[in-house]
Amino acid sequence: MKKTHLKEFFKDKRVILLIILILASAISISTLGIQQGLDLKGGSLIQLQLEKPVDKETMDVVTTVLDKRLNLYGVQDVKVRSSGDQLVIIEMAGVSPEEVEKLIGSPGKFEAKIGNESAPVALTGSDITSVDMYEITDTQWMVPFKVSTSGAQKFAELAQGKGGEKVYMYLDGKLIDENPPELAPELANGKAATELSVTGGASTPEEAKEQAQNVYTVLKTGSLPVQIKVVGASSVSPELGAQFLNGAIIAGLLAILVISLIIFIRYRRPLLVIPILITSISEVLIVMGIASVIHWNIDLSAIAGLIAAVGTGVDDQIIITDEVLGKQSKSETNKKRRRTRTRMSVKNALFIVFASAGTLIAAMLPLAYVGFARGSSGIGTLAGFAFTTILGVLVGVFITRPVYAKFVEIFLR
Repeated sequence: MKKTHLKEFFKDKRVILLIILILASAISISTLGIQQGLDLKGGSLIQLQLEKPVDKETMDVVTTVLDKRLNLYGVQDVKVRSSGDQLVIIEMAGVSPEEVEKLIGSPGKFEAKIGNESAPVALTGSDITSVDMYEITDTQWMVPFKVSTSGAQKFAELAQGKGGEKVYMYLDGKLIDENPPELAPELANGKAATELSVTGGASTPEEAKEQAQNVYTVLKTGSLPVQIKVVGASSVSPELGAQFLNGAIIAGLLAILVISLIIFIRYRRPLLVIPILITSISEVLIVMGIASVIHWNIDLSAIAGLIAAVGTGVDDQIIITDEVLGKQSKSETNKKRRRTRTRMSVKNALFIVFASAGTLIAAMLPLAYVGFARGSSGIGTLAGFAFTTILGVLVGVFITRPVYAKFVEIFLR
């Protein structure tokens, strides 16, 4: 291995990018950590049944309200998703089924105070009779809702003369919005009104929509559109995940040894064994780094997808190596011709690699779409497998495998 070859290799932009991504991934994993899924960390799986089948819009309201409620309680690693038109699946890592049922079973105590946090309660969730869909005009938003007659009278008395003051909203004693909306002047005249609204503004239409959705969801939280009941609750032990991780580590080490042996027997060149293994390990590290940044839960399905992506990576590297070695002529003495032949072989190999990756991604996309759209526990697992596989393949074909091709182009020409 010549120093000139090493210098040429490490000057390549793709190699520099790979090194930067490896370092960034290592820093991200060490600082942000990796979120473990339910089957690795342990937790609870809750199945809820609605009192009747509902349409997609109503189901979206139910899942959003439940997700908002659980997040307000500070629960992390929670997944709330629909299954069909009458079931809701909730997965929560690190929480017992009893705790989940308690959180879900609570109707949600909504309170609103005018002026300051120590002011008397002007409105409660029991006062709200219905909530209409929010309205957005450019960067302004409004969430209309109706209250009972007694609630309207109490609100009018406490709101009189307080136009423009902040309205602090709470769910189970926790402040919902750090920037509370202001009370409209027309609601501060002391006259009872059963039709009220929460209004606000933002800097962009996207922010306005997000704020309106939050307020809409919170007002809805006190009154779900349909009644729900827990029909199934189970605890997932982290022991299974620990056993799987130990087994995966052992299997990974054995796989590395077997792959190294096969590559050495096939090519009789120790120079090729280490780069192929480094490339595969780099793919895993970068994917895990991306997962830590986007807070993607690593569960059994994600690990399976990662293994599948690494497997295709080893196949692609063998294709690149075979294409280069198969086109080389031992009798060729002209260095320029050998270099040109090697570059052409690498280009042909990368074309095969990209075509293979495109086929795999095309096969995985429907699986990912169905999983994210339907969201039942089984299909959601398949979606995790598909997403991780696609992510691993994209990292491979655009980052790691071109770097390996550059290595082959330089050191095998």
